[in-house]
Amino acid sequence: MELTDRGKRDARFGSRIRKLRTDRGLTLRALSEQLDGYAYSYLSRVERGIQPASRALVAALDAFYEAQGALSELHSLERDVQFARYSREYVRLERSARRIEVFTSSIIPGLLQTREYATDLFRTGLPAADREDVAAKVAARIERQAILDGEDPPYYWAVMDEAALMRPIAGSGMRAQLKRLLAACDRPRTEIQVLPWHQGLHPLLGGSLTLLTMSNGALWAHVESFSSGQTVGSDEDGEKVIEQRTRYDVARSMALSTRESAVLIRRYLEESE
Repeated sequence: MELTDRGKRDARFGSRIRKLRTDRGLTLRALSEQLDGYAYSYLSRVERGIQPASRALVAALDAFYEAQGALSELHSLERDVQFARYSREYVRLERSARRIEVFTSSIIPGLLQTREYATDLFRTGLPAADREDVAAKVAARIERQAILDGEDPPYYWAVMDEAALMRPIAGSGMRAQLKRLLAACDRPRTEIQVLPWHQGLHPLLGGSLTLLTMSNGALWAHVESFSSGQTVGSDEDGEKVIEQRTRYDVARSMALSTRESAVLIRRYLEESE
């Protein structure tokens, strides 16, 4: 049976970690004993490319083989192909950003989406994609969310149009999504604001914008519409980045406060129930 693109990527990564193990003269069972918590059968499936490696396993292997992050980088590069070409540079930058500011006009921001919400979104937005391709893209999106769960997460500021709260997804998934937003409102280093209908027109209608601030102070802007996008840095086109920074600041100034936004999200949740 011919492997899918995802299967080929998993097989390549599995082959790489199998070589590291055999070069050390280790059996799978011996490796399993060294990596407390990872079963022999799971490691076998990963090496054969039958099951993708989890982010936690890749980090554990990186540490065990003293690979200095090389396995994590390889794993990330393999997963990056799940993202549209115009988004791949942005996704790589996002991993090391110290501040993430995002505006979305009609959907929940990706780092705040539940699995069910992301699945319905990809199924609708990519009608030609098969079940496996959708599952792979959802998995990649959920994996991205890990950057907010680390010991030293970036500051995350999300502004979303009220339309994102009103647009339901299949089944009862929107209730879980609204609950996820409310939980995020209480997280440290996370701010969520809703731009309400009554504000009328605003400078970010019809698209989404993300601003990334890096540890050295560099600023990147990623502008995206439904099938195109562009990432530009302050060192490449300072005027363009300043323009997008201004658009974001104006939209944020029109939004409800974080406390008022939480009240509005809770109201939508109560109405959905």
